[in-house]
Amino acid sequence: MIPAAKPIIGDEERAAVDRVLKSGMLAQGPEVAAFEEEFSKHVGGRHCVAMNSGTSALHLGFIAAGIERGDEVIVPSFSFAATANSVVLAGGVPVFADIDPKTFNLDPDHAESLITKKTKAIMPVHLYGHIAAMDRFAEISNKHGVKIIEDAAQGHLASLNGRNTGEFGVVASFSFYPTKNMTAGEGGMVVTEDAGIARMLRLLRNQGQEIRYQNEVIGFNTRMTDIHAAIGRVQLAKLPGWTATRQANAAYLDANLKGVVTPFVAPNSKHSYHQYTIRIPGGDAAKRDEFMKRIGEKGVGSGVYYPTPIHRLPSFKLDLSLPETELVIKECVSLPVHPSLTQSELETIVSVVNEVAASL
Repeated sequence: MIPAAKPIIGDEERAAVDRVLKSGMLAQGPEVAAFEEEFSKHVGGRHCVAMNSGTSALHLGFIAAGIERGDEVIVPSFSFAATANSVVLAGGVPVFADIDPKTFNLDPDHAESLITKKTKAIMPVHLYGHIAAMDRFAEISNKHGVKIIEDAAQGHLASLNGRNTGEFGVVASFSFYPTKNMTAGEGGMVVTEDAGIARMLRLLRNQGQEIRYQNEVIGFNTRMTDIHAAIGRVQLAKLPGWTATRQANAAYLDANLKGVVTPFVAPNSKHSYHQYTIRIPGGDAAKRDEFMKRIGEKGVGSGVYYPTPIHRLPSFKLDLSLPETELVIKECVSLPVHPSLTQSELETIVSVVNEVAASL
């Protein structure tokens, strides 16, 4: 089976962990500080604050950005639940908007139509590695005075007009979960150009203290360990090369797949292909599921991210009309695009997908 995703862990990562274990400094320490500094080079030199998970990065990012109880935050419903959960955990109210069916990202026009006096922020998600329409969201921010907060959990090194994800919002949050384009084993990073927000993030992640036992605010324990940071540093150095390989793999699939809708890339954008997500046209989830079953039987792994929109999950249970979201969840399926793929495996994916698509 060609897996849909495959974390890459090698001797350099193992050596980095061993180095930390031998040092005796296991909690947040010099490796975390170095990881933050190195990550900053990929986000325009902004302040970077490491966390123990991408969800913690989202959660504390909202708090540090000033989201308070009752504040509305506009988010896409077509995303992982943490996108909306983090709003609620910070005391805010998620307001779900529809998506652009080409990019799968938050539709700026629909988001703008939902702005009220209670709206404090809009959080675009760079879903599957395609950067959201950040130039349009900047216009909306300036017009209405709302903050833009980036969910960049899947957007490592995606860009628009030469600017990477993480360089647009008041804060941006990244994830280093094992299946992301780079991993730290587990972890997250919050990025901001505001020194005051960065300091608040450092307080919040460490029980509200910068100096031991001098707790300034009510905080959390969301620190990243030096073990995870050491892995992240190794992976970060490999990320540009891995991204180029993902893009090359995607280009091969684009050029050779038939009978399916291949991923769209907006003008002046660079897709980092966290997922290579196609659509099986027809608006029929059963047809999509049959496609997945058949390609799986022929050795090609796949996945659906995400089969249920957040607003319909049991945790929210909202009755909303989001037609593009409802259509996409019936048609989308992600194929392997990870850097471990061989040319033979790419050819197999093309052959199998084309054969099955033609038979549906």
